[in-house]
Formats: sequence, C-alpha cells, structure tokens
Amino acid sequence: NVISLGERDCSIQRRHQKLVEESPSPIIDEDIRERMSAAAIAGARSVNYLGAGTIEFLVDINREFYFMEMNTRIQVEHPVTEMITGYDLIREQIRIANGEKLAKKKIRMHGHSIECRINAEDPANGFRPSPGLVTAFNQPGGPGVRVDTHCYTGYRIPPFYDSMIGKLITYAETREEAVRKALRALDEFIVEGIKTTIPFHQMIMTNENFLNNDYDTGFIDSLKKDDN
Repeated sequence: NVISLGERDCSIQRRHQKLVEESPSPIIDEDIRERMSAAAIAGARSVNYLGAGTIEFLVDINREFYFMEMNTRIQVEHPVTEMITGYDLIREQIRIANGEKLAKKKIRMHGHSIECRINAEDPANGFRPSPGLVTAFNQPGGPGVRVDTHCYTGYRIPPFYDSMIGKLITYAETREEAVRKALRALDEFIVEGIKTTIPFHQMIMTNENFLNNDYDTGFIDSLKKDDN
C-alpha cells in the first residue's frame, strides 16, 4: 500500500539548499493537495517503491504543479510532516524495511509546523562556513518546540562536512502561531563561539512577504537586492 503524508513547502533556499520548510504549504488548497498526492502515489506505485520517499514538484504562479524529481530517502525536513500527522516516519521506515506493514493507512493533517535549519554559517558574509568550538549551547523548549541536534557546549564543528548543526521545529494550530513560536524559540536558542543562521531566521520570520505568503525560490536573492 502507498499513502501520502501531505506536502511540505521548501521555497526558501539558497543555492538549492533549503533553509526553511513548513507543512502544510500556505499556497496549497485541498483540491491541489488531492491531485498532487494522487500523482505522487501513482509515481511511487509505478516503480513498486518501498520505504519512505519524497516526490518533489514545482508549483507556478497559476498553481499548476510539475514533477521535478523523487528523493528515495528520508529528508532533513521530515519533522514538519511528523508534527502535523503524528506519524513517526523513522519508525515506520524501519518497520517497512523489516517486512512489516504500515501502522495506519488514513492520515489526518492537523495544525501547522515550521522548521528552521540552524547552520554554522555567517549569513552576513555570503553564508560563509563557520567551523570552530561551540563555547555555549542552549536550546529552546516548551510545548510545540522541538530541536533535533547533535551539538553541545564544547563541541568542535569540523570544516569537512555539511554545516547544519541543528533543526528547530515548531508546531501550533495556525501558521501565524507557529511563526510566533519560532521567533520566541529562536530568541532562546543560544550558540556562542561560532556564527549561525539564527539571526537570519529571525529576519525571515518577521519579513512581510514571508508572513503574507508572497515569495518564491528567489526569496533570498530578492533580499540581497533590497540590501543594495
């Protein structure tokens, strides 16, 4: 059996690397969701796909969607799907690999979730990598706040790998509440000794175009133009 767990919006990215992800997408209505889910399910069935996977679509200004690619693996932004469905994707992926069946086939999406990728980068200088010693690390908490990280005070970030040091995920009944919760959590997220993308995410969460759903994959480039 193949099921769809809804969509994630990953429009805010730089050099094709996602920085902010959310679910559900603020521009997708129920009709598009049903058609997009049906197309994704048909694609997975056509190749007898087994396991967790993500089919990516591009959506144009007329809200028509076009197949781009399939990622045959779990993705960094999977927590936002988990938050709005209550579905443990990692657990289900392991169960399926073990020959077991899906825990449940009917999925109900509820609320809104946003993920901010916390990278060891300097946004003020072209997102230059910022490896080094983390001298202080305090992660936020509270209802509807989740942090996935391997980082801690005293951890030394090497220069050889991906610069992501954590994921901040917030969940609330509405997108507006999820954004406010993200702002509060970002303010409480303390990482010292290196540069991080936390200030950049704070800027995004207060950006008028972001709040009004008036943006696309060129969002970050448009910010650079505004600064010039």
